[in-house]
Amino acid sequence: MRLLLEPIGIFVAVGIGVWLLSFLVEALRSAPEAPKTLSWAPAIPIAYVEVDRMKLRYIRAGRGPNLVLLHTLRTQLDLFQVIPRLTERFTVYALDYPGHGFSDIPKAPYDAGYFVQSVQGFLDKLDVRDVTLCGVSIGAAIALILAGRGNTRITGVVAINPYDYAKGRSLARSSPLGWMIVMTSRIPVVGETVMRLRNFMIMKAVLRGGVANPESIPPDLLKEMYEVGNRPGHYRAFISLLGNAESWESATQIYGGIRVPVTLVGEIRTGRRRRSAKTITAWQDLQGR
Repeated sequence: MRLLLEPIGIFVAVGIGVWLLSFLVEALRSAPEAPKTLSWAPAIPIAYVEVDRMKLRYIRAGRGPNLVLLHTLRTQLDLFQVIPRLTERFTVYALDYPGHGFSDIPKAPYDAGYFVQSVQGFLDKLDVRDVTLCGVSIGAAIALILAGRGNTRITGVVAINPYDYAKGRSLARSSPLGWMIVMTSRIPVVGETVMRLRNFMIMKAVLRGGVANPESIPPDLLKEMYEVGNRPGHYRAFISLLGNAESWESATQIYGGIRVPVTLVGEIRTGRRRRSAKTITAWQDLQGR
C-alpha cells in the first residue's frame, strides 16, 4: 500500500507545485500598453467607442461604400494589414472584439451571442449603414448570424472560413499544440494552469497553424498578439471562448433567415489534405446549409 501511495503523493505534490508556479509566472508578465499609432499604417487614427459599458478599439479610414472587417479568434484588427489598399475603394472599419487586442476585457460568457451583440452594438453606436461585413473564422460566423437576424444595416456578407462546424473545435486542427490548448481548456484547473504557463513559441505555433501560409503573419504582429495575451483577464476570456465553442455551430440554424448576398470563401479538403481554395458566391439565402 505504501508503495502505491508514495508515487501518488509525489504526483499530487508536483501538480500542486506546477499550479502554484503558474500563478507566479502570470504575475511576473508585463502587460503591453495600447499603441498610439498602427505600425503598419501610421496615418490611420486609432479610436475607441463605448458599447454596452465597455471600450472597444477600432479604426475608420477611406472613402466609398462601408466595409467592416471582423477578425479571427485570438487576434485583433491588425490582422487586416491590407486595409490601406482597401481604403482606395471603401470606407473601412475594423475593431477589436471584447477580450481581444486592446479592447476591454469584461467578465462575460464569451459565446457566439456575446460577440454578435458586441458587433451589433458597434454598428449601432457609430450608426454605420449599408455595410458589407467581411469576416474570417468567428468573424465570418458573426457576419452570417447578424445577417440571419435580419439586421437592416447589412447589405452583404463575405464569410471566409466560418468558425461554425466541428462543434467549434477547428482550432484543435491547427497544430498539435492547438489541439492540446483546446482539449485542456475544458478541464477545470488544468486549462487555466496550462494557459498561465503559455509562452511565445506555443502561441506562435498555434497562430501560424491557423493560416494556409504561416509566413504571411508578420513577425511584429505575432509578437504583439502574444504580448496582448498578458493583459489582465485575457487568458480567462480566451478559455471562456473555447469553452463556449459549440455555440458557434448551434447558431447556424439562423442562417436560413439571410436575405442579402453572401460570398463564402473556404477550402475543399480531401481527407486531411488541403486540396485547393474555392470561392462560392450565393445570391440567395443559405436555407438548407
